[in-house]
Amino acid sequence: MSESYKKTWSPVEDEKQLILAQLQKEVGACMQCGTCTASCPNGFAMDITPRTMWRMIQFGMVDEIFESHTFWMCSSCYTCTLRCPRGLKLTSVMASLKRLAMLSGKGRKNSAFYRAFMENIESHGRVQEMGMMSNYFFKRMDNPTLPLKFVPLGMKMMAKGKVHIPGGGQGAILKPLFAKAREMEGLS
Repeated sequence: MSESYKKTWSPVEDEKQLILAQLQKEVGACMQCGTCTASCPNGFAMDITPRTMWRMIQFGMVDEIFESHTFWMCSSCYTCTLRCPRGLKLTSVMASLKRLAMLSGKGRKNSAFYRAFMENIESHGRVQEMGMMSNYFFKRMDNPTLPLKFVPLGMKMMAKGKVHIPGGGQGAILKPLFAKAREMEGLS
């Protein structure tokens, strides 16, 4: 494929390449000390350690990165960023990987929970379990009967007051915050 063809017909590819180049620049100074991995509270649940992830970014291993669910497990606690001896903005890199995965249409299953969670927070101001899980199953779309398997469990949890019927919430309060975050990330 010629370079002029890519520029004309693949603007998303160009954006992905730009984001990848920015990520490679951001983690280029990583000396592989492993402080990020040792500090991460969610590291136990990640299939690839953050330290390995930085190396994979340096080598441009995009497909392998998107096959993992490591960046979806990042809870944005900023521990890795605060403890990095090089002062790298590692939490921002994880957020950029999430954005890049969504642009690429990769990791649909992994991103479904993240998107359902964030949309629920934006709409209601807090997580409303029943609405979030309905949205999550709708976004996965891999098995339409899967939610029915959880109905008995949902009923038991509702009877014990662990799951609530969706209410109005205070989502309007957070909408300006989400709009500003989208603006800062260049998504609006």
